[in-house]
Amino acid sequence: MTRLTKSTLSALSEAVRRPAYDRARLTAGIVHLGLGAFARAHLCEYTEDALELEFGAWGVTGASLQRPDQRDRLAPQDGLYTLLKRAPAGPDLRLIGCLGEVLVAPESPAALIARMASPDTRIVSLTVTEKGYCHDPATGRLKADHPDIVHDLAHPDAPRSAVGLIVAALKARRAAGLGPFTALSCDNLPHNGGVLRGLVRDFAALSDDGLAKWIEANGAFPATMVDRIVPATTDADIAEVAGLIGLEDAAPVIGEPFRQWAIQDVFAAGRPAWERVGAQMVSEVAPFEFMKLRMLNGAHSSLAYLGYLAGHETVSEASGDPVLARYLEGLWAEIIPTVPAPQGVVLSDYAQALLARFRNPAIRHRTWQIAMDGSQKLPQRLLGTIRDRLRQDAPIDHLALGVAAWMRYVSGTDEKGVTIDVRDPLAATFAENARAAGRDATTLSRSLFGIEAIFGGDLPREPRFTQAVERHLAALFDKGARATVAAL
Repeated sequence: MTRLTKSTLSALSEAVRRPAYDRARLTAGIVHLGLGAFARAHLCEYTEDALELEFGAWGVTGASLQRPDQRDRLAPQDGLYTLLKRAPAGPDLRLIGCLGEVLVAPESPAALIARMASPDTRIVSLTVTEKGYCHDPATGRLKADHPDIVHDLAHPDAPRSAVGLIVAALKARRAAGLGPFTALSCDNLPHNGGVLRGLVRDFAALSDDGLAKWIEANGAFPATMVDRIVPATTDADIAEVAGLIGLEDAAPVIGEPFRQWAIQDVFAAGRPAWERVGAQMVSEVAPFEFMKLRMLNGAHSSLAYLGYLAGHETVSEASGDPVLARYLEGLWAEIIPTVPAPQGVVLSDYAQALLARFRNPAIRHRTWQIAMDGSQKLPQRLLGTIRDRLRQDAPIDHLALGVAAWMRYVSGTDEKGVTIDVRDPLAATFAENARAAGRDATTLSRSLFGIEAIFGGDLPREPRFTQAVERHLAALFDKGARATVAAL
């Protein structure tokens, strides 16, 4: 089959929406670090919409921070790729054109820094996941002993980390007499703009206090809240897209129709007209971020661990299980009293909308994918809510079961004795703890509670929490996930 490129678009199916602007006139004003599926389904589509309504120098240069895979798929396609939005009513196909070149940081960090330091670049956005920030999730501070940070301080011209790259580019801009770009975090971590500002400032201060002060005085680090379910693209998805568009596309992305983007409107050098295409430009993102973090992300993670253990491959399968659906309702009943409602939002309605999204059978969002990197996600998604409930002297049964399900998952074997591919920065620690504990819930839970970076110093000393988790963990080992949930 013929490959998708700008020269083969005449063969593209008429069912595919094409860019409504001249790509040849496009200039890259955004550099995006961590060019995964989410960024291409979210930031790039919003930017595509904005370019169609109000054309400007807002093309996107993508940057892969680890591997060349994305570049190798997209470069032969001139940066073009298909966004397939899956809805119960049928597929919606769109060709995204705002992405130009894709750089690979390990191959040439200098080229990426130069692009970020270019006067054309006005926004550097990033989706590098929680672990890509090289920070302590419990405190939000830079981990100066993180291997990537240690490397970047020793090799400032060849950084590995997103923080190191941003500081190197800001340093080059300052030396050239340019103002800073806006650093726009699109990752799911609380107060992402403020966290990124602090990490960049702290990193800069370790080598150049003057640069740190310049960044603090002039930099822009808007907070954002992003929301769209974007499953990992499979070989079957690639084959399906080829059949639908009539061309081979090695880099399609799959998403749900729903999308949401709340952005603090603080930019150093302009931005696309995202507000004209559905983004919410606000003075304060925190209420939206907080609601999403606790109600969507907390439920997503809990459902992922329980659903995986119960044998459900996808979120739609897990949320369609009536036992797990009742669990979600009980979980939201515990979460909602800790969440101030953003203006215009009824939280019970939001919960029902989430359940409908989870159940979309056209989206195959794998429970295993959501279960990744739990050590980075748990403190924000569940443990903060638990702390609030404990202060309120309120029940935490459903929340504690979510934590216990994570412990059962990272023990490394499923209910049939099959090895779980646990992807987490602390996977080796979890494996060591599991070997020592076996199926003893008390030993395993106490060893995991001892990881202060996850649980802090307070929760392990709170018997209402530790006893509830231990009780649920024992039931998960003895009876399995579905029976444990049914017994709640």
